[in-house]
Amino acid sequence: MNAPTGPLQMPFETPPPAGEATEVAPGILWMRLPLPMALDHVNIYALDEGESWTLVDTGLSSRRSRALWKDLLNGPLGGKPVSRVLVTHHHPDHVGLAGWFMAEHGAQLLMTRTAWLMARMLQLDEQDRPTNETLEFWRRNGMDPDELARRTEERPFNFADTVFPMPLGYTRIAEGDVLTLGGRKWRVRIGNGHAPEHATLWGEDTPIVLGGDQLLSTISPNLGVYATEPEADPVADWLVSCEQFKTVALENHLVLPGHKLPFTGLPTRLRQLTENHENALKRLEAFLEEPRLAPETFPLLFKRSISEANYGLAFVEAVAHLNHLLQAGRAIREDRGDGVWLWRAAPK
Repeated sequence: MNAPTGPLQMPFETPPPAGEATEVAPGILWMRLPLPMALDHVNIYALDEGESWTLVDTGLSSRRSRALWKDLLNGPLGGKPVSRVLVTHHHPDHVGLAGWFMAEHGAQLLMTRTAWLMARMLQLDEQDRPTNETLEFWRRNGMDPDELARRTEERPFNFADTVFPMPLGYTRIAEGDVLTLGGRKWRVRIGNGHAPEHATLWGEDTPIVLGGDQLLSTISPNLGVYATEPEADPVADWLVSCEQFKTVALENHLVLPGHKLPFTGLPTRLRQLTENHENALKRLEAFLEEPRLAPETFPLLFKRSISEANYGLAFVEAVAHLNHLLQAGRAIREDRGDGVWLWRAAPK
């Protein structure tokens, strides 16, 4: 049985500066690469293989990132090659330079099958304007008309914009696999919700967890629904994953996350992550006593101003929470008469 939960602790008060690294455990280096968004960084980890390195995640593909990687390779990584890259999930800030390390450095790529398939598929799906299916998804879910009009005429974000072309071929990792990386054994445990088949690595012989975006210290990762799977319920997937991780989480686990600071106190953090979403769902259900459009739930769910820069992420997360209530029988949705969904709480 796990020990009673205690407060989160941050063993490292400050992150490593650009181009530098912090040793968080013998043979494990923590580095950061910049992101051009509100969440302005991604954490990268290098595991010492003796004559080479295994990287966990890579950052976006950009000239700036590649220049920083050259500094890191020649500096704290001591000029040793990168022999393997393990990508926790398919999002561009994590997989962005995997193909570069494969093509330019001959690195082996390790990913879950779904993450690899998603990355390969999205890289090939380049669009000059949003698809009709995407526009209909936005309209159906009540996107602000001005926002919808603006997005209709703009080139959307394309995966290929920030992900280096990925050569064919990878090594699959799956739930329960035990990998030897950096002289340590790691058990693969899969999470869902933020990204399908998100890999986390749990030290078998040391209390360290490589958590990616599944295990973050002070923020909750985005849980979004998109036109590709408009009826998805990532909130349910997320809650199931948190419950599963609670059974193996220890107070002294040092969690190395994809963003923010490393931390201990994982049982407490998992409880917080679960309660945050459960409480948000309760507030949302009460708010739906009157019929609402999805964007009308932003103030309730996020308790902060939603700008143009983060409107998209807020929109897909609002739909995710509404979908969860719908599929749990706690909400219903009805056509407003013009093809736009109105949501309201299910009768008691």
